[in-house]
Amino acid sequence: MTTAERRRRKKLAIHWRILIGLILGLVVGLVVNAAWTDATWRGLGVDHPAAFLESREAEVPRLPDGVRTPGELTTGDPALDRQLDRRRTHELTPELIDALGLETVEANQDAGLFARAARFVRQANDFVGSLFLRALIFVAVPIVLFSLVVGAASIGDPAKLGRIGGKTLGIYLLSTAVAITVGLLLANIVGPGGFVTDEVRDQLAERGQAAAADRIAQADQRRQETTGWGTLLNLLPANPFRALAEAQMLQVVVTALLVGLALTRLPEDKRAPVLRVFDGMTDVVIRIVHWIMSIAPYAVFALLVSVVADMGLGVLGALGGYVLVVIAGLAIMMFGVYPGVLRAVAKVGYARFFRAIAPAQLLAFSSSSSGATLPVTMECVEERLGVSEEITSFVIPIGATVNMDGTALYQGVATVFIAQLFGMNLDLGQQLTVVLTATLASIGTAAVPGVGMVMLVIVMQALRFPTEVMTTGVAVIFAVDRVLDMCRTCCNVTGDCMVAGVIAATENELATEAEIAERLQQTEGEA
Repeated sequence: MTTAERRRRKKLAIHWRILIGLILGLVVGLVVNAAWTDATWRGLGVDHPAAFLESREAEVPRLPDGVRTPGELTTGDPALDRQLDRRRTHELTPELIDALGLETVEANQDAGLFARAARFVRQANDFVGSLFLRALIFVAVPIVLFSLVVGAASIGDPAKLGRIGGKTLGIYLLSTAVAITVGLLLANIVGPGGFVTDEVRDQLAERGQAAAADRIAQADQRRQETTGWGTLLNLLPANPFRALAEAQMLQVVVTALLVGLALTRLPEDKRAPVLRVFDGMTDVVIRIVHWIMSIAPYAVFALLVSVVADMGLGVLGALGGYVLVVIAGLAIMMFGVYPGVLRAVAKVGYARFFRAIAPAQLLAFSSSSSGATLPVTMECVEERLGVSEEITSFVIPIGATVNMDGTALYQGVATVFIAQLFGMNLDLGQQLTVVLTATLASIGTAAVPGVGMVMLVIVMQALRFPTEVMTTGVAVIFAVDRVLDMCRTCCNVTGDCMVAGVIAATENELATEAEIAERLQQTEGEA
């Protein structure tokens, strides 16, 4: 055994290293959230932490001597005084500042060396996580284009391409509908909206008003851009290079499929050189993915520290019923439906499936972006699950664009939850509308963090929820959206992997475990 082989044997598998980074990130984030409070910042001369961390100026009201929080003051107006009880100094509105007769000063003028050192550590940590996500997004569009061209062209026979494409889209849409149905059933059985008091609802809504208004504006814009025939027309880009530059994934998929299909109609002497170029470029991108994944454990740690340090666990208690229902639904899909279907159709065992896709799941959870996870998902499905290259390069990019099972399930739960918050009952017809609207809304939705909230607004608009209900409802659940976004992205990616395995099995293009082990050994030898 050579030294290189010994080193590889001793090296911990990538999914274990990512899991360790994830756990450490959660622990460190919780410690920072508990120990580093506004009082800590004030002790370092920082009165507006958000502005200080973003290196921008901000003004805050100067509190009278001996007063530590706005809650110790009074305006004489009971309604305004209730707001004071819940706000920090830098959150006071101009109305409250005028009512209290306070002067404003530069918030962070007394920040010293230790405060700047803390900011440097936070910014450096955020930089590592952002750089990692940007690197994955950097390769996402090229790998979709190159691999999908190769996949479509390699299938060769247009009839076979149509058969695989039809099965792929059919299973994706069916799994999305199943996910929404699971979410609706759980939400109706448990009734999570009944666990939230009016007081807690109003407090959470007040914090998330700005974010809610932004999501509703985005949903309105999307509805205007994708109405009627425009939805079908937008499948074909007027400028394919612009679609690539702006990462319009559905348009990139259509472009790649057209190029791949056109290649199948060319003579062999003309098709082969072009196909070799695209195949070679796919290998180049995969090699870059290997380099990026070498820093994945550290980047996952950085991403989790930032999220948990900002959010903490306090808000999960207020919305515990809602959070548990969403997570329970996602767990049913990930650990029940997906492996069950794969075992029934492809005879792939539970352990083999999750061992193969663990790196993609952990990365999806950490990044909240199935688009950024796409290169890793493709690598896991092909090299570890044993799906052929042509099936992987065809099914997975399409899945990252049209398959949003976790997001759709979340929309079903969230819609019922918001209705319950305001005493609204959704009849069977309205809930069927949720299934249809959420399924259609998931097609072509950008695979980026936070997009599920925009899709939720579209679903509520289809049900004609009052604007006030939509705004308040989105503001309430926004507090826990980040952690649920991580969970539902993991579900989305797991669903993509399941469908790829099913399609490969039905086309007799799924490798055995012995063949996978041999392939992995060859890959390690080339590394």
